[in-house]
Amino acid sequence: MPLAHGTMPSILLVEDDPISVLFLSAALEALPAQVRVAENCAQAMAADGPFDAWLIDANLPDGSGTALLQCLRASNAAPCALAHTADTGLATRERLLQAGFADVLVKPLSAQALRETVRAALTGAGNILPPATPDWDDAAALGALAGNREHVATLRQLFLSELPAVRNACLDASARADEVALRAQLHRLQASCGFAGAAALADIASRWHAAPTDAALREAFAATCERLLAPTS
Repeated sequence: MPLAHGTMPSILLVEDDPISVLFLSAALEALPAQVRVAENCAQAMAADGPFDAWLIDANLPDGSGTALLQCLRASNAAPCALAHTADTGLATRERLLQAGFADVLVKPLSAQALRETVRAALTGAGNILPPATPDWDDAAALGALAGNREHVATLRQLFLSELPAVRNACLDASARADEVALRAQLHRLQASCGFAGAAALADIASRWHAAPTDAALREAFAATCERLLAPTS
């Protein structure tokens, strides 16, 4: 099944809790994906598609997630369907899987776990998500330093030693809604990323620079920094 909207998947998120909506929407938009929110079964049935995936709460104000899935399937069999619930019971999981959900997400969960599950479901359904930018572009770094691997390693080590302070400065500026300071930090960071070959961070820094109030990009930035700074085995 081709993606409903070019190369960016379109996801219908069915959830009535405002806090959950904010978290799930931000995490999904960072895939990246287009997210349409429905607060109940009625809104979900009336939502304009097409959608590549449905992410449905198991318990909704006007019905169950399983009943909603049956109604949605009656008019469209193509999208992959994922359930999300706070119920940790194995019986609930089995019931939802038997109802036709491809997987069951148990809340609370991390943004990374959510994105990995949705990405796997979309790929398994035959969709092709935009390829993720690699964390490190060794070819670019070597090209910038005349192919000297020792220099690349030294520069990358320096880059990582300074990244926590830069990350904190960016997040602090965002928290203060100081777009001027945030853009200045991101501009400098993009240059550093280019020298070190930090491709994924350069990409997210560029996108956040263009949209400094975007909460999903802020979260993606923090997650990318955390991943780069994580100790390697």
